[in-house]
Amino acid sequence: MKKQLLLACFLLISTSIFAQINKFEKEIKAYEVQDSLAMPAKNLRLFLGSSSFRLWKSFDQDMAAYPSINRGFGGSTLEEALYYFDRMVVKYQPAWVFMYEGDNDLAKGQSPEFIAQEFVEFSRRLKEKLPNTKLVFIAARPSLARLSMLDKQRDLNSRIQQIVSKEKSRFYIDMQSPFFRGDGSLMDDVFVADRLHLNEKGYLLFVKQIHEFIQKHP
Repeated sequence: MKKQLLLACFLLISTSIFAQINKFEKEIKAYEVQDSLAMPAKNLRLFLGSSSFRLWKSFDQDMAAYPSINRGFGGSTLEEALYYFDRMVVKYQPAWVFMYEGDNDLAKGQSPEFIAQEFVEFSRRLKEKLPNTKLVFIAARPSLARLSMLDKQRDLNSRIQQIVSKEKSRFYIDMQSPFFRGDGSLMDDVFVADRLHLNEKGYLLFVKQIHEFIQKHP
């Protein structure tokens, strides 16, 4: 009876995890179809992350001077980035990986400690499969919709910053401070109606931070 109960719990957890991850299959397969028609060149900058990348409508224009590919899939977390590691990272053989994950992870109840360890695992896999590829963590940014998560975001960002400071070819981009005014208040005119995602003005700040980093690390 005990074994049956444990098996049932295992199947329930496995099914839940698969269902959560499988919801991105449509987006991932769409990228794979796109690649089958025109495979991106190797040694580009790969942008892997959640909706802050997926909804970046001006990506091609903004990154025209820095050959890059965008493989954001909305709502994703580091768990999904790890799950699709071979299909969405290794396949492209990028020179750089720019990652924006962590924000949704916190919103789903994961702790900064756990997310930081997932980042360590992602970094380890990258070093194993693509030892010459550099990894950049773009800090979890604030939003009006998730103000209650601000302390956890800062905790996570601090942990990642400490991790990359001890590793070669690992970097961090501050995406927190640019969204605050001089008096410490969060800008309220950089978001769309959902108060979570960025509008055009918000993306100007987002892109500025990324451009400045790339210019310092050509």
